[in-house]
Amino acid sequence: MWQGLFLCAVLTLAGFGISILPGIAESGISPLVFALLLGLVLGNLPAARGLAASAQPGLKFATRWLLRGGIVLFGFSLTVQQIFHLGPKIILLDAIVIACVVVVGYFIGTRLLGMDRETTLLTSAGSAICGAAAVLATETTIRSRPAAASMAVATVVLFGTLAMLIHPLLYSVLHMAEGLYGVYIGATVHEVAQVVAAGDAVGPEALTNAIVVKLVRVMLLIPFLLIVGQWWLRKNEARATESGEAAKLPIPWFAFGFMAMVGVNSVLPLPALLHNALVLAGQLGLAMAMAALGFETRIEKLRALGIRPFILGLILFALLIGGGGAASLLVMG
Repeated sequence: MWQGLFLCAVLTLAGFGISILPGIAESGISPLVFALLLGLVLGNLPAARGLAASAQPGLKFATRWLLRGGIVLFGFSLTVQQIFHLGPKIILLDAIVIACVVVVGYFIGTRLLGMDRETTLLTSAGSAICGAAAVLATETTIRSRPAAASMAVATVVLFGTLAMLIHPLLYSVLHMAEGLYGVYIGATVHEVAQVVAAGDAVGPEALTNAIVVKLVRVMLLIPFLLIVGQWWLRKNEARATESGEAAKLPIPWFAFGFMAMVGVNSVLPLPALLHNALVLAGQLGLAMAMAALGFETRIEKLRALGIRPFILGLILFALLIGGGGAASLLVMG
Protein backbone atom coordinates (compact mmCIF):
# COMPACT_ATOMS: atom_id res chain seq x y z
CA MET A 1 0.00 0.00 0.00
CA TRP A 2 2.84 2.39 0.81
CA GLN A 3 3.86 2.74 -2.85
CA GLY A 4 0.51 4.23 -3.81
CA LEU A 5 0.34 6.52 -0.77
CA PHE A 6 3.91 7.70 -1.34
CA LEU A 7 3.07 8.45 -4.96
CA CYS A 8 -0.02 10.46 -3.92
CA ALA A 9 2.00 12.33 -1.29
CA VAL A 10 4.68 13.34 -3.82
CA LEU A 11 2.06 14.52 -6.32
CA THR A 12 0.24 16.42 -3.58
CA LEU A 13 3.37 18.23 -2.40
CA ALA A 14 4.17 19.11 -6.00
CA GLY A 15 0.62 20.40 -6.47
CA PHE A 16 0.87 22.61 -3.38
CA GLY A 17 4.26 23.83 -4.58
CA ILE A 18 2.87 24.86 -7.97
CA SER A 19 -0.11 26.61 -6.35
CA ILE A 20 2.13 29.04 -4.42
CA LEU A 21 4.33 30.02 -7.38
CA PRO A 22 4.26 33.75 -8.28
CA GLY A 23 1.56 34.43 -10.83
CA ILE A 24 -0.30 31.22 -9.98
CA ALA A 25 -1.00 31.95 -6.31
CA GLU A 26 -3.13 34.96 -7.33
CA SER A 27 -5.26 32.87 -9.69
CA GLY A 28 -7.25 31.20 -6.90
CA ILE A 29 -6.75 27.75 -8.46
CA SER A 30 -6.79 25.10 -5.75
CA PRO A 31 -3.78 22.80 -5.13
CA LEU A 32 -6.27 19.95 -5.59
CA VAL A 33 -6.46 20.78 -9.29
CA PHE A 34 -2.69 20.68 -9.75
CA ALA A 35 -2.50 17.36 -7.88
CA LEU A 36 -5.14 15.95 -10.25
CA LEU A 37 -3.35 17.22 -13.35
CA LEU A 38 0.03 15.89 -12.21
CA GLY A 39 -1.54 12.51 -11.48
CA LEU A 40 -3.23 12.51 -14.88
CA VAL A 41 0.03 13.27 -16.71
CA LEU A 42 2.10 10.76 -14.76
CA GLY A 43 -0.52 8.01 -14.92
CA ASN A 44 -0.65 8.20 -18.72
CA LEU A 45 3.10 7.95 -19.25
CA PRO A 46 4.11 4.54 -20.68
CA ALA A 47 6.83 4.22 -18.03
CA ALA A 48 4.28 4.57 -15.23
CA ARG A 49 1.95 1.80 -16.42
CA GLY A 50 4.05 -0.81 -14.59
CA LEU A 51 3.74 1.20 -11.37
CA ALA A 52 -0.07 1.03 -11.44
CA ALA A 53 -0.31 -2.55 -10.14
CA SER A 54 1.93 -2.07 -7.09
CA ALA A 55 0.40 1.35 -6.34
CA GLN A 56 -3.22 0.17 -6.66
CA PRO A 57 -3.92 -0.57 -2.95
CA GLY A 58 -2.63 2.85 -1.89
CA LEU A 59 -4.53 4.61 -4.67
CA LYS A 60 -7.77 2.94 -3.61
CA PHE A 61 -7.13 3.90 0.02
CA ALA A 62 -6.62 7.52 -1.04
CA THR A 63 -9.75 7.73 -3.21
CA ARG A 64 -11.88 6.08 -0.54
CA TRP A 65 -10.66 6.88 2.99
CA LEU A 66 -8.46 9.95 2.53
CA LEU A 67 -11.23 11.52 0.47
CA ARG A 68 -13.82 10.91 3.17
CA GLY A 69 -11.46 12.10 5.90
CA GLY A 70 -10.68 15.26 3.96
CA ILE A 71 -14.37 16.10 3.58
CA VAL A 72 -14.95 15.51 7.30
CA LEU A 73 -12.10 17.87 8.23
CA PHE A 74 -13.43 20.41 5.72
CA GLY A 75 -16.12 21.03 8.35
CA PHE A 76 -13.62 23.12 10.31
CA SER A 77 -13.97 25.80 7.61
CA LEU A 78 -17.54 26.67 8.66
CA THR A 79 -19.43 27.67 11.81
CA VAL A 80 -23.13 27.95 12.56
CA GLN A 81 -22.53 31.57 13.62
CA GLN A 82 -21.42 32.45 10.08
CA ILE A 83 -24.70 31.10 8.72
CA PHE A 84 -26.81 33.24 11.06
CA HIS A 85 -24.76 36.36 10.30
CA LEU A 86 -26.67 37.06 7.06
CA GLY A 87 -29.96 35.49 8.10
CA PRO A 88 -32.07 32.56 6.88
CA LYS A 89 -32.55 34.11 3.42
CA ILE A 90 -29.02 33.01 2.58
CA ILE A 91 -30.00 29.36 2.99
CA LEU A 92 -33.02 29.91 0.73
CA LEU A 93 -30.89 31.63 -1.93
CA ASP A 94 -28.24 28.90 -1.94
CA ALA A 95 -30.89 26.16 -2.01
CA ILE A 96 -32.56 27.79 -5.05
CA VAL A 97 -29.23 28.11 -6.88
CA ILE A 98 -28.20 24.51 -6.16
CA ALA A 99 -31.60 23.03 -7.07
CA CYS A 100 -31.90 24.97 -10.33
CA VAL A 101 -28.36 24.25 -11.51
CA VAL A 102 -28.53 20.54 -10.71
CA VAL A 103 -31.99 19.95 -12.21
CA VAL A 104 -31.38 22.06 -15.34
CA GLY A 105 -27.89 20.63 -15.75
CA TYR A 106 -29.05 17.02 -15.48
CA PHE A 107 -31.90 17.57 -17.94
CA ILE A 108 -29.72 19.33 -20.52
CA GLY A 109 -26.83 16.90 -20.11
CA THR A 110 -28.78 13.67 -20.40
CA ARG A 111 -31.66 14.73 -22.67
CA LEU A 112 -30.24 17.38 -24.99
CA LEU A 113 -26.50 16.62 -25.07
CA GLY A 114 -26.81 12.84 -24.76
CA MET A 115 -24.22 12.59 -21.97
CA ASP A 116 -23.98 9.70 -19.52
CA ARG A 117 -25.68 10.15 -16.14
CA GLU A 118 -22.48 10.04 -14.08
CA THR A 119 -20.58 12.79 -15.91
CA THR A 120 -23.72 14.94 -16.09
CA LEU A 121 -24.48 14.67 -12.38
CA LEU A 122 -20.87 15.28 -11.32
CA THR A 123 -20.51 18.33 -13.57
CA SER A 124 -23.81 19.75 -12.34
CA ALA A 125 -22.93 19.14 -8.68
CA GLY A 126 -19.51 20.76 -9.05
CA SER A 127 -21.03 23.84 -10.71
CA ALA A 128 -23.88 24.10 -8.22
CA ILE A 129 -22.09 23.62 -4.90
CA CYS A 130 -18.34 23.84 -4.38
CA GLY A 131 -16.34 22.78 -7.40
CA ALA A 132 -13.89 19.91 -7.12
CA ALA A 133 -14.83 19.04 -3.52
CA ALA A 134 -18.48 18.57 -4.54
CA VAL A 135 -17.44 16.45 -7.51
CA LEU A 136 -15.38 14.20 -5.25
CA ALA A 137 -18.10 13.91 -2.61
CA THR A 138 -20.74 13.07 -5.22
CA GLU A 139 -18.39 10.63 -6.93
CA THR A 140 -17.98 8.83 -3.60
CA THR A 141 -21.75 8.62 -3.16
CA ILE A 142 -22.60 7.30 -6.64
CA ARG A 143 -19.28 5.43 -7.16
CA SER A 144 -18.67 6.70 -10.66
CA ARG A 145 -15.78 6.08 -13.06
CA PRO A 146 -12.51 8.04 -12.56
CA ALA A 147 -12.77 9.51 -16.07
CA ALA A 148 -16.20 11.00 -15.32
CA ALA A 149 -14.93 12.67 -12.14
CA SER A 150 -11.78 13.99 -13.83
CA MET A 151 -13.78 15.51 -16.69
CA ALA A 152 -16.23 17.10 -14.23
CA VAL A 153 -13.35 18.62 -12.26
CA ALA A 154 -11.85 20.02 -15.47
CA THR A 155 -15.09 21.79 -16.40
CA VAL A 156 -15.74 23.34 -12.99
CA VAL A 157 -12.13 24.53 -12.74
CA LEU A 158 -12.27 26.16 -16.18
CA PHE A 159 -15.57 27.97 -15.68
CA GLY A 160 -14.92 28.69 -12.00
CA THR A 161 -11.73 30.48 -12.99
CA LEU A 162 -13.63 32.38 -15.68
CA ALA A 163 -16.29 33.41 -13.13
CA MET A 164 -13.57 34.60 -10.75
CA LEU A 165 -12.18 36.89 -13.46
CA ILE A 166 -15.53 38.14 -14.75
CA HIS A 167 -17.19 39.07 -11.44
CA PRO A 168 -14.91 42.02 -10.58
CA LEU A 169 -15.51 43.40 -14.09
CA LEU A 170 -19.29 43.00 -13.80
CA TYR A 171 -19.32 44.90 -10.48
CA SER A 172 -18.56 48.20 -12.22
CA VAL A 173 -21.33 47.53 -14.75
CA LEU A 174 -24.19 46.24 -12.58
CA HIS A 175 -24.01 48.99 -9.93
CA MET A 176 -25.12 46.68 -7.13
CA ALA A 177 -24.38 47.50 -3.48
CA GLU A 178 -21.04 46.00 -2.44
CA GLY A 179 -22.55 43.76 0.26
CA LEU A 180 -25.23 42.42 -2.09
CA TYR A 181 -22.66 41.83 -4.81
CA GLY A 182 -20.65 39.77 -2.33
CA VAL A 183 -23.75 37.63 -1.79
CA TYR A 184 -24.01 37.23 -5.58
CA ILE A 185 -20.36 36.10 -5.79
CA GLY A 186 -20.75 33.58 -2.98
CA ALA A 187 -23.89 32.12 -4.53
CA THR A 188 -22.46 31.65 -8.03
CA VAL A 189 -18.67 31.14 -8.09
CA HIS A 190 -17.53 27.51 -8.02
CA GLU A 191 -14.53 27.06 -5.66
CA VAL A 192 -14.02 28.59 -2.19
CA ALA A 193 -10.60 29.94 -3.20
CA GLN A 194 -12.11 31.53 -6.31
CA VAL A 195 -14.81 33.17 -4.18
CA VAL A 196 -12.13 34.66 -1.94
CA ALA A 197 -10.20 36.03 -4.93
CA ALA A 198 -13.30 37.53 -6.60
CA GLY A 199 -14.69 39.00 -3.36
CA ASP A 200 -11.35 40.52 -2.41
CA ALA A 201 -11.11 42.20 -5.82
CA VAL A 202 -14.47 43.94 -5.18
CA GLY A 203 -14.03 45.07 -1.57
CA PRO A 204 -13.95 44.02 2.13
CA GLU A 205 -17.73 43.91 2.61
CA ALA A 206 -18.15 41.88 -0.57
CA LEU A 207 -15.41 39.50 0.57
CA THR A 208 -17.02 38.87 3.98
CA ASN A 209 -20.49 38.21 2.56
CA ALA A 210 -19.14 36.13 -0.32
CA ILE A 211 -17.29 33.77 2.03
CA VAL A 212 -20.29 33.28 4.31
CA VAL A 213 -22.71 32.60 1.42
CA LYS A 214 -20.20 30.23 -0.18
CA LEU A 215 -19.68 28.27 3.03
CA VAL A 216 -23.45 27.88 3.41
CA ARG A 217 -23.45 26.41 -0.11
CA VAL A 218 -20.78 23.98 1.08
CA MET A 219 -22.96 23.04 4.06
CA LEU A 220 -25.87 22.27 1.72
CA LEU A 221 -23.68 19.59 0.15
CA ILE A 222 -24.85 17.30 2.95
CA PRO A 223 -28.62 17.26 2.22
CA PHE A 224 -27.74 17.18 -1.49
CA LEU A 225 -25.75 13.95 -1.04
CA LEU A 226 -28.55 12.36 0.98
CA ILE A 227 -31.12 13.23 -1.70
CA VAL A 228 -28.85 12.10 -4.53
CA GLY A 229 -28.12 8.82 -2.72
CA GLN A 230 -31.85 8.01 -2.49
CA TRP A 231 -32.49 9.06 -6.09
CA TRP A 232 -29.49 7.13 -7.44
CA LEU A 233 -30.71 4.00 -5.64
CA ARG A 234 -34.12 4.20 -7.32
CA LYS A 235 -32.48 4.78 -10.70
CA ASN A 236 -30.37 1.64 -10.29
CA GLU A 237 -33.02 -0.64 -8.74
CA ALA A 238 -34.15 -2.04 -12.09
CA ARG A 239 -30.58 -2.77 -13.18
CA ALA A 240 -29.76 -4.41 -9.83
CA THR A 241 -32.88 -6.58 -10.03
CA GLU A 242 -31.96 -7.79 -13.51
CA SER A 243 -28.50 -8.80 -12.33
CA GLY A 244 -29.91 -10.60 -9.30
CA GLU A 245 -28.24 -8.23 -6.82
CA ALA A 246 -29.99 -6.20 -4.16
CA ALA A 247 -29.70 -2.47 -4.62
CA LYS A 248 -27.97 -0.78 -1.70
CA LEU A 249 -28.54 2.77 -0.53
CA PRO A 250 -25.22 4.65 -0.64
CA ILE A 251 -25.31 6.51 2.69
CA PRO A 252 -22.58 9.17 2.79
CA TRP A 253 -21.54 8.70 6.43
CA PHE A 254 -18.66 11.10 5.92
CA ALA A 255 -21.28 13.83 5.39
CA PHE A 256 -22.46 13.42 8.97
CA GLY A 257 -18.83 13.64 10.06
CA PHE A 258 -18.59 16.93 8.19
CA MET A 259 -21.63 18.28 10.05
CA ALA A 260 -20.19 17.08 13.37
CA MET A 261 -16.98 19.02 12.71
CA VAL A 262 -19.02 22.13 11.86
CA GLY A 263 -20.69 21.72 15.26
CA VAL A 264 -17.37 21.28 17.04
CA ASN A 265 -15.95 24.32 15.26
CA SER A 266 -19.00 26.35 16.30
CA VAL A 267 -18.99 25.62 20.04
CA LEU A 268 -15.42 24.65 20.88
CA PRO A 269 -12.76 27.36 20.50
CA LEU A 270 -9.72 25.47 19.26
CA PRO A 271 -6.20 26.92 19.43
CA ALA A 272 -5.34 28.60 16.13
CA LEU A 273 -2.41 26.25 15.52
CA LEU A 274 -4.58 23.14 15.99
CA HIS A 275 -7.42 24.56 13.90
CA ASN A 276 -5.09 25.43 11.02
CA ALA A 277 -3.47 22.00 11.24
CA LEU A 278 -6.85 20.25 10.96
CA VAL A 279 -7.88 22.39 7.98
CA LEU A 280 -4.53 21.69 6.29
CA ALA A 281 -4.87 17.96 7.00
CA GLY A 282 -8.26 18.01 5.28
CA GLN A 283 -6.80 19.79 2.26
CA LEU A 284 -3.94 17.27 2.07
CA GLY A 285 -6.39 14.35 2.24
CA LEU A 286 -8.49 15.78 -0.59
CA ALA A 287 -5.40 16.58 -2.66
CA MET A 288 -4.04 13.04 -2.29
CA ALA A 289 -7.43 11.68 -3.37
CA MET A 290 -7.35 13.96 -6.42
CA ALA A 291 -3.83 12.80 -7.27
CA ALA A 292 -4.96 9.15 -7.11
CA LEU A 293 -8.03 9.93 -9.20
CA GLY A 294 -5.89 11.60 -11.86
CA PHE A 295 -3.37 8.74 -11.90
CA GLU A 296 -6.16 6.22 -12.53
CA THR A 297 -7.76 8.25 -15.34
CA ARG A 298 -6.83 7.35 -18.90
CA ILE A 299 -6.66 10.01 -21.61
CA GLU A 300 -8.48 7.80 -24.11
CA LYS A 301 -11.49 7.65 -21.78
CA LEU A 302 -11.53 11.43 -21.47
CA ARG A 303 -11.42 11.69 -25.25
CA ALA A 304 -14.43 9.39 -25.47
CA LEU A 305 -16.45 11.88 -23.39
CA GLY A 306 -15.71 14.58 -25.99
CA ILE A 307 -16.62 18.27 -25.88
CA ARG A 308 -20.11 17.82 -24.44
CA PRO A 309 -19.15 18.14 -20.74
CA PHE A 310 -17.56 21.52 -21.52
CA ILE A 311 -20.70 22.62 -23.36
CA LEU A 312 -22.72 21.67 -20.29
CA GLY A 313 -20.27 23.51 -18.05
CA LEU A 314 -20.62 26.63 -20.23
CA ILE A 315 -24.42 26.47 -20.07
CA LEU A 316 -24.33 26.12 -16.28
CA PHE A 317 -21.81 28.96 -16.05
CA ALA A 318 -24.22 31.22 -17.97
CA LEU A 319 -27.09 30.08 -15.74
CA LEU A 320 -25.10 30.93 -12.61
CA ILE A 321 -24.09 34.37 -13.89
CA GLY A 322 -27.56 35.32 -15.15
CA GLY A 323 -29.95 33.33 -12.98
CA GLY A 324 -27.78 33.62 -9.88
CA GLY A 325 -27.73 37.40 -10.16
CA ALA A 326 -31.50 37.53 -10.58
CA ALA A 327 -32.02 35.19 -7.62
CA SER A 328 -29.67 37.28 -5.45
CA LEU A 329 -31.65 40.45 -6.22
CA LEU A 330 -34.99 38.70 -5.72
CA VAL A 331 -34.18 37.02 -2.41
CA MET A 332 -31.75 39.49 -0.81
CA GLY A 333 -32.42 42.76 -2.63
